[in-house]
Amino acid sequence: MAPPFEGIGAAVRRKEDQRFISGRGTYTDDINRPGQLYAFIRRSDRPHAKFPAVDTGAAMELPGVVAIYTAADLANIGGLPCGWQIHNKDGSPMAEPKHPVLAEGVVRHVGDPIAVVIAETRQQAKDAAEKLDIAFTDLPSVATVSDAVKPGAPLVHDSVPGNVCYDWHIGDKAAVDAAFAGAAHRVRLDLTNNRLIPNAMEPRAAIGDYDRATGDYTLYTTSQNPHVIRLLMGAFVLSLPEHKLRVVAPDVGGGFGSKIYHYAEEAIVTWAAGKLARPVKWTAERNESFMSDAHGRDHVSTAELALDKDGKFLALRVHTLANMGAYLSTFSTAVPTYLYATLLAGVYTTPVIYAEVKAMFTNTVPVDAYRGAGRPEATFLLERLVEVAARDTGMDRVELRRRNLIPRNAFPYQTPVALQYDSGDYQATLDTALKHADWAGFEARRQAAAAKGKLRGIGLSTYLEACGIAPSAVVGSLGARAALYEVANVRVHPTGSVSVFTGTHSHGQGHETTFAQLVSDQLGVPLASVDVVHGDTAKIPFGMGTYGSRSLAVGGSAMVKAMDKIIAKGKKIAAHLMEADVHDIEFKDGKFTVAGTDKSKTIGEIALTAYVPHNYPIEELEPGLEETAFYDPKNFTFPGGCHVCEVEIDRDTGVVRVVNFTAVDDVGRVINPMIVEGQVQGGVAQGIGQALLENAAYDADGNLLSGSFMDYTMPRADDLPNFHVATENTMCTHNPLGVKGCGEVGAIGSPPAVINAVVDALRDYGVRQIDMPATAAKIWAIINAGPHHRKPAE
Repeated sequence: MAPPFEGIGAAVRRKEDQRFISGRGTYTDDINRPGQLYAFIRRSDRPHAKFPAVDTGAAMELPGVVAIYTAADLANIGGLPCGWQIHNKDGSPMAEPKHPVLAEGVVRHVGDPIAVVIAETRQQAKDAAEKLDIAFTDLPSVATVSDAVKPGAPLVHDSVPGNVCYDWHIGDKAAVDAAFAGAAHRVRLDLTNNRLIPNAMEPRAAIGDYDRATGDYTLYTTSQNPHVIRLLMGAFVLSLPEHKLRVVAPDVGGGFGSKIYHYAEEAIVTWAAGKLARPVKWTAERNESFMSDAHGRDHVSTAELALDKDGKFLALRVHTLANMGAYLSTFSTAVPTYLYATLLAGVYTTPVIYAEVKAMFTNTVPVDAYRGAGRPEATFLLERLVEVAARDTGMDRVELRRRNLIPRNAFPYQTPVALQYDSGDYQATLDTALKHADWAGFEARRQAAAAKGKLRGIGLSTYLEACGIAPSAVVGSLGARAALYEVANVRVHPTGSVSVFTGTHSHGQGHETTFAQLVSDQLGVPLASVDVVHGDTAKIPFGMGTYGSRSLAVGGSAMVKAMDKIIAKGKKIAAHLMEADVHDIEFKDGKFTVAGTDKSKTIGEIALTAYVPHNYPIEELEPGLEETAFYDPKNFTFPGGCHVCEVEIDRDTGVVRVVNFTAVDDVGRVINPMIVEGQVQGGVAQGIGQALLENAAYDADGNLLSGSFMDYTMPRADDLPNFHVATENTMCTHNPLGVKGCGEVGAIGSPPAVINAVVDALRDYGVRQIDMPATAAKIWAIINAGPHHRKPAE
């Protein structure tokens, strides 16, 4: 009986899940080093204040306290770096105030770290932190971009006039203005993309260790990209040579972008371990995570769409205020610019687009990439605007989209905002989604719901994202301070088993399974014989980590290139062993065969020969069977699709229930359909959470009001329907696998589909826009205000 197929396209169960569900995973907090101390960080409880010093006297007297450090002790280390420089409209660089590891006399947001207490136990450190005496003098503060941009607003940084980090733009303003002047229809929409708090299952943690004998440092941390952390912390913060700093990211329990960045706590424990010559461990309490993990989204935008008399899009104009928070996080500046405004064409043939983005500092937690990172913000704006355009002009919303979709024969398609799409079939994903969602039968379901006293609505979203980030030369020219290639080392062992060392990192995506499937498919070895190693800079070559749905498109492509080298070398060894010309050697299903004969050697036999080279072409080849390859992508990849959401609203309470959700996505070649479906479902759950439940709320002064799960509403299983997930795939044309990425599509396409459905359910109440989250309180207020007439188009 033939073994089951385990290669590309097989729905193989995840290899790593056995250790996770049996409690045998190793997370950072599971690691304990000999002689370990514990750190607790005293954070600001106010949004903006100055303080002369920290009185540590009483705290130092408490049992178990070993050391207390403040900014004065860390005077010789650098600030946390920003990894992407944006230039203003006039070409000048963005404002980039220092982001200190510990506050230097001024705190700028609730949660800003002030001092670290190190003690023999975590509780002793926490008790001592509460005894620190800090004489605050409150300063004026600003919490929202709308307030921060006002003339005379309090300054977050004295060195940054008007709180403006940068004022950036893209597109042809004159052409857009001209198109609007001659348009038959002009539609305008003001909307907010709500701030979110990531809340991964595993809170952040870090352990610093120092070897007195060698002078080597080791940082264990909850990171999505350990090599990047080593580079940023070693070179820019602690001034440590890279060969003296090892960064280990073990199993990571979710990240969603929030564990990409270099955080202060990583530098603190590493530095303190060197000072004390003992390991120092810090693990966030959940309330700390709310005010120290980078937040996501938080845009306030005005969008305008010009259409001709037949509904063809003529121009798009967007103005966005983006909240940076109090400091610049690692990749925060790229999110509202090159990951947002360049996606405003979406799946449509809009000929001219102009967008301007003003990034503002506020007295809030820093904002950075969160699942989708700019792409959800662009999609929400565009799909809400298209929906409003259909309703204001009286056009059918599906037909309006169809008239403006990029045709399937138009690729490669150059957008007016820099990107060139390589492939897609947006009509196919739209058609399939409408069919699976039974769009045609919805009105009967609406009437049935009305008979029960319920409001029912249906909404759709046709979206596109850019991922597989991205050509190094291109992003370098746009301000990136890092390359974005990926690397893989593939080692075939003497007995034919394989180890893959990859620069990407898994924190829930199933890399250990998917990457093993690539090896099984290309090298013909059983899945059980493949080991995937990641997360340790002492073991893996220098790679850029996991974010932007790049692991397969970039990391997987590097693996393919490395395996191509393995096969090429194996053919030479096989030719020598079987006394054949190398051009006559074929490789398939793990066997090297002389073409037209039954002479063959397995990859295990070839590997053994390579490591025991008794009969070996030693003059031509080095021993061993191990290859490394780097892959720098030629372009972004462009997943897309259509999501359809159906909701039911209780008139008496305003509670929205998602009753049906269909997601049809084009993610390129599917390596493991089960993992793809799981990724889409998880993303949709987060998108529904943003649309209906989640909101990071601050008061006018910058005090965090949603600082725990009592006040920040996460979606639960009973908030979600059964999902219908399908794919309609076109292949990426520029990477060897044809993959596009699937990790973020669910979070990108779902929020506008949900809000479009809610607005549709409220069609008799004159609603044009509901900002997320569409809470029961908002809906109840609309219903109880009574029916209104719809605003006509301009």
